[in-house]
Amino acid sequence: MEKLKLTILNDNIAGRNCRAEHGLSFLVEADQQFLFDTGSSDLIFYNAEKLGIDLHQVETIVLSHGHDDHTGGLYAFNGQTLVCHPETFARRFRKQNGTALGIRVSLVEAQQKFKLRMSKEPLRLSAQVWFLGEIPRNNSFESQQTAFRFEDGTDDFIPDDSGLAVLTDRGVVVISGCAHSGICNMTEHALGVTGETRVLAVVGGFHLQKNDEVTRQTIARLQELGVGQAIPSHCTAFEAQAAFYQIFPFEPLKSGNVLYF
Repeated sequence: MEKLKLTILNDNIAGRNCRAEHGLSFLVEADQQFLFDTGSSDLIFYNAEKLGIDLHQVETIVLSHGHDDHTGGLYAFNGQTLVCHPETFARRFRKQNGTALGIRVSLVEAQQKFKLRMSKEPLRLSAQVWFLGEIPRNNSFESQQTAFRFEDGTDDFIPDDSGLAVLTDRGVVVISGCAHSGICNMTEHALGVTGETRVLAVVGGFHLQKNDEVTRQTIARLQELGVGQAIPSHCTAFEAQAAFYQIFPFEPLKSGNVLYF
């Protein structure tokens, strides 16, 4: 089984030679190369150049969900295969102040620019890599509230939230953009999709806002699932990251970091 190299093209914290903005973008290199999310802007091209990476050589882009801090750089690409959930292109807003936070590329534009693969079901993108599709929301503590709404005013629980599952010889690595569906729900779904029983790592945004009961239950459930490493970043508040660190010591992710699994 091939190993996994994960390059952090953008996370919220700048690295030594790489800049940062609020957003997430990872280069996933397994048996094939995938760009997972595109950050808030074309900043990822600056960071990629510093890292000696030509993003135009990447043939497949995968979107975790349709928020602008994960899709903002998409406009700078053309011709790639684009993998996402069908609801990725929904118009969506914050409840608090009504500001839009959805993807700025329309469905029509995406159909014109990319080879579009939209699916609610899991997709096997290569022998090693799965797009997880729509995540079942099975537990009682994750994805119980939302700060977002659709254009018609109904609650937006981000049904398009998804991630990647990458198979390695030591277990599966689950890669999340924001885990609006819940990182535990996502991890359990990844095990079911891949047929793997071992979770080597979960990495990315966990969307936990504080060190509260939800965070404690999340940590406990990941321990029950036998997760080797948990590396929260991006939309995971410092207090929640600190709670994770007590159980799963990790190096905070910065733009330019490279992880090997």
